[in-house]
Amino acid sequence: MAGNVITLNLDWHTLLIWAIVGLVAGFLASHVMLGHGLGLFGDMIIGIIGGIGANLLANSFNVHFAIAGHPVISDILIAFFGALILLMILRLFGMGRGWSRSRAY
Repeated sequence: MAGNVITLNLDWHTLLIWAIVGLVAGFLASHVMLGHGLGLFGDMIIGIIGGIGANLLANSFNVHFAIAGHPVISDILIAFFGALILLMILRLFGMGRGWSRSRAY
């Protein structure tokens, strides 16, 4: 019994799109959840991991979301919701307290 084979082409254009989508989604999600960003690379990593996780969840539940003619905006929205879920999980385990910016009072 053969499983499904997923072919992924990783050229520089695809990686650049992933980085931009991850940066925008991570930036929006971290500002919504935390009230501040996690920095350039933190926002990008959260957005990319959230996007991959959201796409895996959407495919496993057979949910498809697309805005006609705007695939990048569709990817940003999916990555945004994935990043929100990822940040909720990280805050549940204490990431929000330990990683917040220290304030000198």
